[in-house]
Amino acid sequence: MKTLTGHRGLDHEEGLLFEQGQAGRSGVDLPTPPSVKPRLGGLERKAPIGLPGLSEPQVIRHFVRLSRKNYAIDAGIYPLGSCTMKHNPRLNEKLVRLPGLADIHPLQPISTVQGALELIDRLAHWLKTLTGMAAVALSPAAGAHGELCGLLAIRAAHKAKGEDATRRVVLVPESAHGTNPATAAQAGYAVASIPADARGRVDVAALEAALGPGIAAVMLTNPNTCGLFEPEMKRIADAVHKAGAFFYCDGANFNAIVGKVRPGDLGVDAMHINLHKTFSTPHGGGGPGAGPVVLSAALAPFAPVPYVTAGREGLGLVEHAEGSGSLGRLKAFHGQMGMMVRALAYMLSHGGDGLRQVAEDAVLNANYVLARLKDAMTPAFPGFCMHEALFDDRFLRGSGVSTLDFAKAMIDQGFHPMTMYFPLVVDGALLIEPTETESREGLDEFVAALRGLAERAKQGGAEVFKAAPALAPRRRLDETRAARQPVLRWKPDAASKAAAD
Repeated sequence: MKTLTGHRGLDHEEGLLFEQGQAGRSGVDLPTPPSVKPRLGGLERKAPIGLPGLSEPQVIRHFVRLSRKNYAIDAGIYPLGSCTMKHNPRLNEKLVRLPGLADIHPLQPISTVQGALELIDRLAHWLKTLTGMAAVALSPAAGAHGELCGLLAIRAAHKAKGEDATRRVVLVPESAHGTNPATAAQAGYAVASIPADARGRVDVAALEAALGPGIAAVMLTNPNTCGLFEPEMKRIADAVHKAGAFFYCDGANFNAIVGKVRPGDLGVDAMHINLHKTFSTPHGGGGPGAGPVVLSAALAPFAPVPYVTAGREGLGLVEHAEGSGSLGRLKAFHGQMGMMVRALAYMLSHGGDGLRQVAEDAVLNANYVLARLKDAMTPAFPGFCMHEALFDDRFLRGSGVSTLDFAKAMIDQGFHPMTMYFPLVVDGALLIEPTETESREGLDEFVAALRGLAERAKQGGAEVFKAAPALAPRRRLDETRAARQPVLRWKPDAASKAAAD
């Protein structure tokens, strides 16, 4: 139904702030700045900056209304597979804002930040304890940055043995995270793919056949991107080490095994940990992230600087790599302090038994979803899963409904779609990760919606799916055109005509 105002209930339709602006309107009253001699070398502004004139209520209302159009984990279940969108306890947020943690600066004298260094050191201790590894680098800014850290440590280890020039290939299974081959290439290695077997796990025989004197490392994700545990980790690690290579494990899915399995006991040499996935720090969005990397005893001497040390005068930081085997510095300072505070708060509030339950509940929830949907949708692989349930598009074939159509229809039912078309090894993939923070009641509502949509698709309701979403603030975008011809700058006359939708 079209309304007189264009609004839909409490969701308001309004123009951009630039379109609302009026000359002379302002929400603040600032004094005229004094005249100063410019020091911009001829680059002074020649015209007004072009910001809109707005009152304070206009700005507040615009962003509150805009926030209503954004789906968030605080609004409902966020079933993206691989991304692990779970609830962030507010206790973590309270602690990260404490004085002495929120207001410190990396260039302060070491003597004034002893408490912060102790917190960093305590976090490092528990990460090593949970993974069974010898060392940890806390400075990597994200998971992919952590992957790069691990590969650079591996390269440094090969260089120390005089083998860096000959070991130039990294083996990456098809079921690994997509960043793995990209990171290997970024580190200067050639990438060789290892196929998956019919069960969605790495083909161990093919991996063993590919090992040789030219292999630097194997990068394997466990649990893998199909949501399945790789059961032959020890056999793989032994074969990799026998060939003189190193075993890198992508730990993005550590939340499925934390407190249950120590990767170090499986023969892993390096593994990054996405703190937002396992230890409940805010997820991405271009903001501060953290991807600590744990290292085995063989790689510990090559860990990056800085790292915390203890001495007679208290805790300190080793800032320089000269004279050591360290691979050097990965970023300007030690890491993202806010993420470290949140992660340690999460660990200490849960304890060892609580972290073990995190993994158990994540796996339980995913298997509950799998069991409730396996007769309505088509699981990609037989048997139980780990922390995420993977389906393919066989249940949609012949209906005229695609995976994308199915996902768009979920929006009209009040749910953010799951991860679609990933992993690439499964046709029309629908990857669902409920995480450990969802209740049975919430999962039942989610499952009921998916079952209903699957039945509707099979009964010939393709036209409804093709038109979805019908109830969202915007209809379906031309996503291909939006990616190839994005409108990145607002212009008064041309913006609306050139928009991708």
